[in-house]
Amino acid sequence: MNTLLTGASGFVGKNLSAYLLSEGMSITEVTRQSAGNNAITWEDIRQNVTDKTAYDVYIHLAGKAHDLKNVSAPEEYFLINTELTKQLFKHFLSSGAKDFIYFSSVKAAADAVDNILDEELVPNPQTPYGLSKLRAEEYLLSQPLPTDKRLVILRPCMIHGPGNKGNLNLLYGFIKRGIPYPLAAFDNRRSFLGIDNLLFVIREIIRNKDIPSGIYNVADDEGLSTKQLVKLIARAMNRSARVWYIPKGLLIAMAKIGDIGRLPLNSHRLQKLTESYMVSNGKLKRVLKVDRLPFSVEEGLSNTIKSFG
Repeated sequence: MNTLLTGASGFVGKNLSAYLLSEGMSITEVTRQSAGNNAITWEDIRQNVTDKTAYDVYIHLAGKAHDLKNVSAPEEYFLINTELTKQLFKHFLSSGAKDFIYFSSVKAAADAVDNILDEELVPNPQTPYGLSKLRAEEYLLSQPLPTDKRLVILRPCMIHGPGNKGNLNLLYGFIKRGIPYPLAAFDNRRSFLGIDNLLFVIREIIRNKDIPSGIYNVADDEGLSTKQLVKLIARAMNRSARVWYIPKGLLIAMAKIGDIGRLPLNSHRLQKLTESYMVSNGKLKRVLKVDRLPFSVEEGLSNTIKSFG
């Protein structure tokens, strides 16, 4: 089975390439400039000059990630996340491939969640990142899909694993330096997604042709509060967690002062640090016909954290 893969140079792409190769599949990468026999370029896709019979599965990982510093122009998100997806899907529809797996994001549905995010929520993203992902989804779903083809849209939450240097690594650095976590009075809960669970999901989708087209949230089975996460990181480092239970009212008052004085702690930042974002994976597990994903959130996070040392 030959997979056409975009975004192979990223964290998820590198892990997925190695995993699929270990499962006996072959990989053809889509690159900016062709790097060998097992690669084609985006220009090949645009010009529609590739061998349409060469691929069984398209996996579209490439995209512009959410810019936490908020310095990217909005049009960059739509050019990369929306327009490239359109080009690749047109190529897929005219090919002999049967499956198109698109990596969207839970942020295509909502930037904030009051309860638990499931696939029934009417999407209402507010950022260019979320909007560009949603526009790509809407385009894919608007195109007539032949009966012998399948479209699977995955909405993962925060993906982590060994080799990923994202926000978890920043929190690890604070704990390593002995800096206490000062927001333990807030009992938020967030969903995570370990790379091993994600690889399992992709393998099962490729193997099981009975899984129907559709949108599926992807998350570990359990969520964790930031306080629990701090304790888990400390335990993986064989340290005692340092957490401060500063009264919520005092922190909220300090954040309001920060709004006026442009201090590091302001109301927006406090809200982002303490909000909950829980994601349901129930629909996905039903079609996979499993009660639980292979790895718990604690196992996945421990493996990630230990890779930082």
